[in-house]
Amino acid sequence: MAKQAGIIKLKGTIEDISFYKTADGHLARAKGGIDRDKILHSAAFARTRENNSEFGRAGQGGKLIRSALRSLMQNAKDRRVVSRLTTLLLAIIKTDPVNSRGKRTIDEGNIDLLEGFDFNINGKLGTTFFGLFTPAFDRVSGDATIAVDAFSATERIAAPSGTTHYKLAMGTTELDFVNKTFVYSEMDMGVLPYNNTQVLASTLTASVNPNSPYPVLTVLGIEFYQEVNGQFYSLKNGAFNALGIVNVDGV
Repeated sequence: MAKQAGIIKLKGTIEDISFYKTADGHLARAKGGIDRDKILHSAAFARTRENNSEFGRAGQGGKLIRSALRSLMQNAKDRRVVSRLTTLLLAIIKTDPVNSRGKRTIDEGNIDLLEGFDFNINGKLGTTFFGLFTPAFDRVSGDATIAVDAFSATERIAAPSGTTHYKLAMGTTELDFVNKTFVYSEMDMGVLPYNNTQVLASTLTASVNPNSPYPVLTVLGIEFYQEVNGQFYSLKNGAFNALGIVNVDGV
């Protein structure tokens, strides 16, 4: 793989060279590879088929998580969140001690490894919000909570330049990775001014089905705004908004 140089950027194929555009710029690579039928049927590629199966399962799991958390994630993500999440889910699949290679699943793996994942590498939750909070999940009732201690925004939030307001929000989701379905709910503290006024302690609550048989994730996020003539605009298109998984409850 090589980067294209020069003023004119090519797309397509010329003889044995393919030209294409990625997030990293315009690239070029030589055509080639192994016959697809061999990969699908040859005994020599059994490990490849197993790896592809588990990679596909990780990709589908990542898509399910992103779909479930879309309302919060759409304003708090980086351009590599898909690949980062897929890589982590693949690592979780590989911890499955029950199923054989190629058939390992997210559910049987150590899904607790998702805790601490940041959806925006440019705005990590742990280096953005320094307030004290305690997440919890009651599987019997289906209630997820985040108890937030009292805090002053200017002391406990590392806001980007230009911030006039912010919003803290939580979301919780139960994930059926087999059937690719989810249940989701969220709650936020409303848009608050970014100043040194003490924000009272509060508890955010979001619920999924009682006695759910599926893994449940809880996230906490913060969005930054700039007020202009009474209207709130997402600051710098959400480049510094944070969203992180703060609690994972497996089955």
